[in-house]
Amino acid sequence: MVHIQHKRSSRTTIAAISVEPLNIPLLEPFTIATGSTSEARNVLITITLEDGSVGYGEAAPFLPSLGEDQNTALAAAHSCAALLQGKDAAQWRSLARLLRSLYFSQSSVCAGFEMALLDALTRSYGLPLYAFFGGAGNAVETDISIPLVDPEHAYELARAAVERGIRTIKIKVGSDIRQDVARVEAVREAAPNVGLTLDANQGYTPAEALLCLEALDERDIRPLLLEQPVPKDDYEGLRYVTQHSRVPVAADESAYSAANVAHLIAMGAVNVVNIKLMKSGIVEALDIAAVCRATHTQLMVGAMMESRLAISAAAHFVAGLGGFRFIDLDTPMLLAADPFTGGYEQRGGLYDLSGVESGLGISRRQ
Repeated sequence: MVHIQHKRSSRTTIAAISVEPLNIPLLEPFTIATGSTSEARNVLITITLEDGSVGYGEAAPFLPSLGEDQNTALAAAHSCAALLQGKDAAQWRSLARLLRSLYFSQSSVCAGFEMALLDALTRSYGLPLYAFFGGAGNAVETDISIPLVDPEHAYELARAAVERGIRTIKIKVGSDIRQDVARVEAVREAAPNVGLTLDANQGYTPAEALLCLEALDERDIRPLLLEQPVPKDDYEGLRYVTQHSRVPVAADESAYSAANVAHLIAMGAVNVVNIKLMKSGIVEALDIAAVCRATHTQLMVGAMMESRLAISAAAHFVAGLGGFRFIDLDTPMLLAADPFTGGYEQRGGLYDLSGVESGLGISRRQ
């Protein structure tokens, strides 16, 4: 009989955890079909290991999508911190499962802790996070989003995006169809050689979604994608749009777990799945990606109103796994300040991670 002694790794034991608000103003108010925001009101999580490695995580609660706000996220984060104190970060999957079993209604907080755990752990290992996730690549190229604004302002924003070197623009729709079509037309006029995707954020009925696409088709505009056209629980409505449209349809708010995504795919309700770490966390996101790969369902990554910190985590995740067709990680470009440095180098819409030596490569500005 072989006796295996389980020696606790002191090097990666969690020595300290801090939780604090992370408030960052936006350049201008950002309006979508479910609400408007002028400030990112997030939560910063810092985990320090026994060997001195420091990991950062960000929770980005958004009430209309996640049912969380900054106050509930802060309260849950303090409770999670007490649970993890003294645990071994190397057991990150077990710790993620523990947090999710207790705080499943605070998904962004669970995601923030998974992020901080993996950042600290891979810093301790001396490994970039994208390499830890598989090292399929070391860069991603994001789109940029245009909110529910009038056509004239949409035109200006699109011109500015083109000047920055952005090659795909995501346009928010889901309000008044005439205004939505006019906004898309203005963006197409300003950016004739740029790929366009649409995001209704649950704002349409199935019939309205198809009417919008039909009106655009008459104007010779064919989007690359229509994201979340109908309310998140209306799976039948989602399937109706998917089966009656030649434009690929993505689930965002409707897709939050591997089991739920498997169900959507099995019923033919979607062509594309938008993984957001704030909805699912990292462990579940790995499972969602596996389900999509196995069923040849296209992968997308998106974000809430996140800073460079959480966007870096998503970029490392996507670059490490590879195979993502749509990248929507533009929110740091919408913020008026950046409390962090590193994580990636940006050129146009390209986030280059190759310079990161370990973890996320993120530092706090002094």
